[in-house]
Amino acid sequence: MAVAAETARAWAATTARRAQLRPVDLVLVGYLAVVSLVAGARAPEQPGARWLLAAHALFALLLFLVTRPGLGAVGRTVRELYPLLLLGGLYSELDVLNGPGGAQVYDAMVQRWELAIFGGQISAQWWHAMPSRLLSGVLHAVYLSYYLIVVTPAFYFVWRRDLPALRHFVLVVVTTFVICYLVFLFFPVAGPYYVFPRPDPWFTDNLFARMVYGTLAAGSSYGAAFPSSHVAATVAAALAAGRGSRGLAWALALPTVLLTVAVVYCQMHYGVDALAGLLVGMVVAAAVRRSEGQETESSDLPP
Repeated sequence: MAVAAETARAWAATTARRAQLRPVDLVLVGYLAVVSLVAGARAPEQPGARWLLAAHALFALLLFLVTRPGLGAVGRTVRELYPLLLLGGLYSELDVLNGPGGAQVYDAMVQRWELAIFGGQISAQWWHAMPSRLLSGVLHAVYLSYYLIVVTPAFYFVWRRDLPALRHFVLVVVTTFVICYLVFLFFPVAGPYYVFPRPDPWFTDNLFARMVYGTLAAGSSYGAAFPSSHVAATVAAALAAGRGSRGLAWALALPTVLLTVAVVYCQMHYGVDALAGLLVGMVVAAAVRRSEGQETESSDLPP
């Protein structure tokens, strides 16, 4: 009888823990399960992949910590934002798994799509056809704005204590990235940054271009071109921000449009990458909004 009671209590505790998991947690758990299988399969060719399994075990610990009851003000905020904070690490894993020589890339196929749709390789031809130092500087600056677009709304909603908008935004953005990352794993495309000769020195001789190339040299992941996660995430972020602030969504609209142009003009992505990114961002934002409906939740963010 005592054993049965203890078993019932343990089951109740497990059920309560599961109930504390939110959709974004389940998205990350599912994604990391897939990546762990891929890492195990690719470990013989990519020895660094074994370290990813240890990192994923740490994620399980993190998830346990942020879903504990009785979190304080800082803990509750971290619990809402941690999925966004993990994205940089998840992106870096792709370079370990897809690093040069580690996976077949499909650039030739994507270039054929590019030719069929645009009549040429526009990522290598556009800046030649419209040479402009000013445009290069502006669009490289817009390219960098990606890092702000995908996180700023989350902190804005924290500041406003708008929990429904915050959770919606985080779920949309993280789901968008996860879908892109899965495509990168199973359909890696190196992209123009790796495949084509770099633009002429005059084109990249400005502060923002140097910042972009410095960032890519420090943290670009091989095989992560199709679809453009830059475009997908900024589109998803702009659309998701509208759940809590139409004004913020409209403020993000122009940089989102310009970034879609920038990734191709600055020779970071194929035109097809940008189109696919647009599609992914719009579909995920619409699907999440539909699945959530118009439910509202009371805020438990710290004052």
